[in-house]
Amino acid sequence: MSSHTEQHVKRRESSSPATGGDTRYYDALVRLMQWINQHRLRVVFLTSIWCAIAFSTFTFAQESVSVEALAEQVALQQGNLNVVFILVCATLVVFMNAGFGMLEVGMCRQKNAVNILSKNIIVFGLALLTYWAVGFGFMFGQGTSIIGLSGFFISGDSATYGLDPFPTGLPVTIFFLFQAAFAATSATIVSGAVAERIRFDAFLIFSVVNIAFYCISGKWSWGGGWLADLGFADFAGSTVVHSVGGWSALVGAIVLGARYGKYEGRLVKPIPGHNLSLATLGCLILWIGWFGFNPGSELAANENIAYIAITTNLAGAAGGTVATFVSWFKNKKPDLGMVINGILAGLVGITASCNQVSFVSAIIIGCISGCLVVFAIDFFDALRIDDPVGAISVHLCNGVWGTLAVGIFGANAGIQQFWIQLVGVVAYGSFTVVTGYLCWLALKLTLGIRVHDYEEIEGLDIHEHGQIAYAGFSMVDEAPSSLIETKL
Repeated sequence: MSSHTEQHVKRRESSSPATGGDTRYYDALVRLMQWINQHRLRVVFLTSIWCAIAFSTFTFAQESVSVEALAEQVALQQGNLNVVFILVCATLVVFMNAGFGMLEVGMCRQKNAVNILSKNIIVFGLALLTYWAVGFGFMFGQGTSIIGLSGFFISGDSATYGLDPFPTGLPVTIFFLFQAAFAATSATIVSGAVAERIRFDAFLIFSVVNIAFYCISGKWSWGGGWLADLGFADFAGSTVVHSVGGWSALVGAIVLGARYGKYEGRLVKPIPGHNLSLATLGCLILWIGWFGFNPGSELAANENIAYIAITTNLAGAAGGTVATFVSWFKNKKPDLGMVINGILAGLVGITASCNQVSFVSAIIIGCISGCLVVFAIDFFDALRIDDPVGAISVHLCNGVWGTLAVGIFGANAGIQQFWIQLVGVVAYGSFTVVTGYLCWLALKLTLGIRVHDYEEIEGLDIHEHGQIAYAGFSMVDEAPSSLIETKL
């Protein structure tokens, strides 16, 4: 024992009682101090370890709470970001109606401009109301694998709306708005194929019924129906939206008949549009709108949307380029109308597979689409099926091709996937043709679907709306007196 410790003990002994219970505590304390003095390095080491462990445990607990709170905050912000992203995409899809309007009015004659624009703008309003009332429930409500039976008037329940799981933080209302814009797009496709000779009231009635049928068939794949269970893949709607609209347009054009003077014997008489500048503007608006149409179908703001945007863009560019040179070679001159339809054909063709094909595959799909649309337009003219804007060739033919392309270029490409895609194409085509024909036929036998020849010749703007699109410019054809005399 050191001299310092001995002196300290002696002082404590001289001041401590010689007897009693306190002596035991005093002796124990002395022995403890002696042990600590002898093992002071160990004591310091063990004390340091204990303090470190205690501090680490406290810090870890604090960090655990912080990480959990941070994760919740990140999830909340991701949900908010998804909402903003889908809202922007829905706005772009809605704006596509302006593109359809400009394209159609530019491809048709000026005497029908008011009628065409009226159809395109009112069809969106009808689509939104119909989709709110019954369409959303038919398409995404709980029910059978064929039709939804709940969720009408957006009276939502706990359903996942065909999405398993439903995107985190995404309100049903914003999902509804996005899908309603798609429904309007499908209805607008029909407008171009029946332009310049259909009655305005008949078109409105058909649009409402057509949207309801569109929603029923949409349940089969997007709403978790029987085609989804089968493995049918249509990411953004080459079939669900575009070919369904194309089938309805085809049946309508057949039942309605060609425009006055379009076919004379075996001769196909060109009826050029009055303003290709508007048609070009419409094409560019639609091209921009496709950046909401396809990436928005991801339903989340993540790293996939950039990839989808690139495949979409490449296919559209390839389609327009190939259509330019094919029509140039075929007709000896480049045709702006074919360029426009080639771009749109490429965009339609890639819509089903834009999330899963390579960039090279996207270009191949677009090239085939651009070639296909040129020959499809001539094919339907040979069948005397009058389509003023080429809507059937763009949306039907390339919607079918794009859907089948999933089985050739997609992530699960192969014979099995191709046959599944073919089953989907046949199912959608059969259902839409039958229901569309019954609807068109019912309207034809009751209300009537076609204007009189003299009204068609003088223009639907005057006879259907009492307005003209270009005030101060009178370029309306006069109907022959023989037709006017037969006015009913």
